[in-house]
Amino acid sequence: MPDTARPAFRRRMLMLMASHALVLLVGFAAGIYALPILTAPDGPSTEQVAQAAAGSTYTGEFRRDLKDSDALHWGEGTVTVSPQQITFAGRLAPGPDYKLYLSPEFVETEDDFKRLKPTMLRVGDVKTFDNFIVTLPAGADPSRYTSVIVWCETFDQFISAARYRDPA
Repeated sequence: MPDTARPAFRRRMLMLMASHALVLLVGFAAGIYALPILTAPDGPSTEQVAQAAAGSTYTGEFRRDLKDSDALHWGEGTVTVSPQQITFAGRLAPGPDYKLYLSPEFVETEDDFKRLKPTMLRVGDVKTFDNFIVTLPAGADPSRYTSVIVWCETFDQFISAARYRDPA
């Protein structure tokens, strides 16, 4: 190979390696996003959620317009809280490792969540993106809290929150 062709060959090889690395990275990110969608169980039906929500003490709303909600991290629908369980009729943006928390204060940013996390009660896992019913841990008292929060534990990402009662 002539000496003048070597820089062009190297440049072409670097571009080829960079393009393949970019495609690999995009594919990996798409897999992380798609895997929870593909493996999520079916959520409870609207009738099951309505039956579980009957007699709930509190009601709140997940909204898309919260400060740290965006096109990939949002919730929209009605949350009910009883002494036994939390129900949700609506939709969440799909993602991995969602956790449900009760908080003594309403939060709508990642920074506020991280600041208040030590005062929160982690209720359990959210494994569905259309409707859910999550049982409260034994001894949990929802009257000690004001808000329900969905948080992505793996990526420290705020998803949504709903205030179900005003602070005392």
